Amino acid sequence: MQFAYTIVYVSDVDASLDFFARAFGLKQRFLHESGEYGELETGTTTLAFAAHSIARANLGADYVAADASPDPLGVEIGLVTDDVARACQQAVEAGATLLTEPAVKPWGQTVAYLRCPDGTLVELCTAAPSR
Repeated sequence: MQFAYTIVYVSDVDASLDFFARAFGLKQRFLHESGEYGELETGTTTLAFAAHSIARANLGADYVAADASPDPLGVEIGLVTDDVARACQQAVEAGATLLTEPAVKPWGQTVAYLRCPDGTLVELCTAAPSR
């Protein structure tokens, strides 16, 4: 097995792609002509966004949409940066809600948590020290 992609189901795919570009500097790789599916340039693992209607059709049922939940869902997108504080400031200026200030963990990694306008939970962190 190889981890290939994460799809975040959102109300507005284009708005999520735009937010991730402004907040985190991730460029759009693809947006389907329907506007219901798009991908970001993130390296070998794809970060994609799809409309709630696609999720419901794929699942054959409803689910908890991240933007409808008052609390963040129990899954996060982790983004590595050299400057967590600066990245947090940029994301907040783009519309994210800061959940936890940058803090150095006992293992030496700096970590902060944000919630995006589409409800997605994002961890911004420095690279984990070598094990």
